[in-house]
Amino acid sequence: MKFIYPLLMAFLMVNCKGISQEQQNNPKKEYTVVKTDAEWKAELPQMAYYVLRKAGTERAFSGPLNYNKEAGTYVCAGCQTPLYESKFKFDSGTGWPSFDRGIEENLEYDVDYKIGYPRSELKCNTCGGHLGHVFNDGPRNTTGKRHCINSAALNFIPLDETP
Repeated sequence: MKFIYPLLMAFLMVNCKGISQEQQNNPKKEYTVVKTDAEWKAELPQMAYYVLRKAGTERAFSGPLNYNKEAGTYVCAGCQTPLYESKFKFDSGTGWPSFDRGIEENLEYDVDYKIGYPRSELKCNTCGGHLGHVFNDGPRNTTGKRHCINSAALNFIPLDETP
């Protein structure tokens, strides 16, 4: 009987969700590219849909763009908005493509509480697609930031194909 109360309390604490977890930093934003969930689901590969539209995360070291070392531009997989230049990509060892900066006017910063504490979320400023998160453990000799981005949220355009 004395084990039931601690288990019950632990269960309640894990399953309680405060109102702050439902609130986002930015009010409802109007995006340039707007589609229904069904349209996104039909157009995007399954993993891209999961990441961009459901704020999911791909498994570390599973995305092909993590290993890409070509010169070019990384664009949003949902709307093709340019987000990152390859010259700012670095190997963070985390298993996701990492950049020390992005094309600022095309990025939206938000806060998510999905894992119980606030994290700085990165979204595409054109379609609102979830890209990843920004952390303060990037290269100290540049910005000190690490934009940790899901490979599935990006498409790569080689430099010789960039318009």
